[in-house]
Amino acid sequence: MFLLKALRPLASDFLSTIVFIAFYVALDNIIWATLAGIATGIGQFVYFRARSRKIEPMQWMSLFLVIVLGTATLLTHDARFVMVKPSIGAFAIGCVMLRGNWMARYLPSIVTENLSPLVPRIWGYVWALSLFALSFANLAVAFLLGPKIWAWYTAFVPISVQLGLFALQYISMRVMVRRAIRAKMTGAAQAA
Repeated sequence: MFLLKALRPLASDFLSTIVFIAFYVALDNIIWATLAGIATGIGQFVYFRARSRKIEPMQWMSLFLVIVLGTATLLTHDARFVMVKPSIGAFAIGCVMLRGNWMARYLPSIVTENLSPLVPRIWGYVWALSLFALSFANLAVAFLLGPKIWAWYTAFVPISVQLGLFALQYISMRVMVRRAIRAKMTGAAQAA
């Protein structure tokens, strides 16, 4: 449940890219895939406006990129313009994650009460570095291996890396919290 809640904003921010990939894999047609991605991006904004939902900066950036890069793809019939979009998004998110302690607001109180603030800060930097690596890997796959391999790569590798990193962070923080709580209980028992 927590994982789905955490991934929902990311899926929303990159919905047009997800639709582009799905259409490209299904139809093997760059024009229709690009049109579907652009239509999804615009439709998402119309939906948000109609529901009076706040449009986040990453969503504005995503719409701008899908329209500009999608238009460049349509005019040149070159998929690489659209294929660059995930790299720009991942790099931008990675830059935001370089801010100190961005992760604190996502952590439950049991973590913030039992771990040093340095732990989430370090994990924040690990996440930033992983997004930078994914950004550059996306560019390498897009420019060196072509649209078909890129579509499969983008559909599976970034999400697998992020889910793996999420699991690693969750397990390690859980172990650290348990140790901290045990140490507090042992200290309290010895003091009594």
